[in-house]
Amino acid sequence: MDTNRFAPPGAQVADVALEGDGYQAVRFWPPNGRIGRLRFLAYGLGLYVLLTLASVVLGIVSGALRAGPAFTGVVGVIGLVVYVVAAATLLIQRSHDMDMAGWWSIAAVIPLIGLVWVFKGGTPRANRWGAPPPPNGWVVRIAGLFLPVVMVIGLVAAIALPSYQMYVLRAKANAAR
Repeated sequence: MDTNRFAPPGAQVADVALEGDGYQAVRFWPPNGRIGRLRFLAYGLGLYVLLTLASVVLGIVSGALRAGPAFTGVVGVIGLVVYVVAAATLLIQRSHDMDMAGWWSIAAVIPLIGLVWVFKGGTPRANRWGAPPPPNGWVVRIAGLFLPVVMVIGLVAAIALPSYQMYVLRAKANAAR
């Protein structure tokens, strides 16, 4: 067989990309993969909902068992550590999508600088962390776009509810006169 000694090596190397479609498999762990903006928002909303549900269940179980604050505190801290690790994994994967090292995700906790992880697009082609993430399905699109709606509703409620409470107190004071 005649071989060209100047040809590039032809070794088959396994990568994180899927065969044929040029996209990376979506994995939650380990954090060495990539995740797009909308999936980052959708998974962040899912983590938040899970944390809220776990907190409610912890409160119900603690009340039913008449558990002391030590039990509730220990279980709550364990749940919070799991949440922080999961959120850090998402931030690292989002950093990789923007072709930045995972250590840059520490900067995401700085107010206004963290918005870079939401608004900056990822690299369209493969980078040093693998192929781009797959296109988003409908569930990811709906959940990812629902997070900003929840944030706006929360901000409006945080502004409107105290104003409404003050209005009710003034109305009761005027009615008592």
